[in-house]
Amino acid sequence: MIVLVVVLLVLWLIAAVIGFAFKGLVWLAIVGIVLFVGTAVIAFVRRKALRR
Repeated sequence: MIVLVVVLLVLWLIAAVIGFAFKGLVWLAIVGIVLFVGTAVIAFVRRKALRR
């Protein structure tokens, strides 16, 4: 599970960097950032729930 989350976070980060690198792909950067934050929050919440 952790490996999947890390892979997703890396993919979203790469998408955001590519989006900022090319002016026409700013929408990709926004989507990448939103997905990165969403994945990180979900992983944090699930990890905290598993500890209980």
